[in-house]
Amino acid sequence: MDATGTPRLVADAATNGIEEHDTVVVGGGQAGLTIGSELAMRGRDHVILDAHERVGEAWRRRWDSLRLNTPAKYDGLPGTPMGDDPFAFPSKDEFADYLERYAAANTLPVVTGTRVLGLHAVGTRYVLTTDDGRRFGAANVVIATGPHQVPRVPEFADRLAPHIVALHSDEYRNPGRLAHGRVLVVGFGNSASEIALDVSRSHETWISGRPSGELPFRHGRAAARFGFPIVRFFGLYVATAGSPLGRRMLARRHGRAEPLIRVRRRELAAAGVRMVPRTTGVEAGRPVVDGTALDVASVIWCTGFEEDFGWVHLPAFEGGRRPRHDHGAVEGAPGIYLLGQHLLRSEGSGTLVGVGRDARWIAKRIAATPEVVVGADAPPAPSHAAA
Repeated sequence: MDATGTPRLVADAATNGIEEHDTVVVGGGQAGLTIGSELAMRGRDHVILDAHERVGEAWRRRWDSLRLNTPAKYDGLPGTPMGDDPFAFPSKDEFADYLERYAAANTLPVVTGTRVLGLHAVGTRYVLTTDDGRRFGAANVVIATGPHQVPRVPEFADRLAPHIVALHSDEYRNPGRLAHGRVLVVGFGNSASEIALDVSRSHETWISGRPSGELPFRHGRAAARFGFPIVRFFGLYVATAGSPLGRRMLARRHGRAEPLIRVRRRELAAAGVRMVPRTTGVEAGRPVVDGTALDVASVIWCTGFEEDFGWVHLPAFEGGRRPRHDHGAVEGAPGIYLLGQHLLRSEGSGTLVGVGRDARWIAKRIAATPEVVVGADAPPAPSHAAA
């Protein structure tokens, strides 16, 4: 960077320059802002690239009634508490606005409306290409795109009848977008149970699946004071990536719902939500549950998300899969880090509770290396995109 803080443009063999930085962070949500803050505190040059037009937009786009499951005491980013009440549970819009204010107050170098299309190694550095034709060079790249990247639906989802309104939880906002008539919520994790309760206020609602347990105490202010410290300790220090328990949790995570936190089975039953077995297919355009094709007007797929690394063109990410790593430091790709995804260091790594600790570890590791900004040649633009 020059004396004004402007990134150095280095001409290459093509017509455009490469914007050079010590570190490029991909993703400007809570994980990206946290590592940005940690790097800034250590005086390290960096830039944060985010596909959305506003900081916090990924939260604003989630369903209207969503609230964080963790109390505000554990939701704040480095140096700035979340709200005035540590035992309140912020709404998704309150948290989105908090992220936006945090980025502005800390003058974090967030470049919004910029989707990363590809990441290549060029010599000893990395080059990232974006959808607006820019190229960024870096010695370090932190992939902070989060655990919710590509919506996952069953292979039979596209066989539903055309008249059935079908949405993924990523698309659901409120019951007003659903057709009149019975609603089937497929899945039984936290998103499914909360959305089912939301829908039940205006529609006959069925929820399909089997929950993987539930919080042993009622969610609320008392839990925020006395229960969540125990959950936090378990998520950070017991269910670690190196422990047998952590390894089992990671192996079972694919296709499995997390234990219910805010809305449990008793709350669903009290609201009149009917709980039925797994949805196993589609017959004559209708979802099949327990061998019976159901008459429903809408289906909400709360079937989770897939990690997508198809835009990362490095041998360690072969096949678009999660690479081997040490606490997020990718093996075989010096300077590449993962942040904000489950079980990088512990079960808490994919949550607000654990992302701060992981970010500090990565920032310290980057700060221990020389800060060098040099030129690089750019590769051709690939076809995949970062979430």
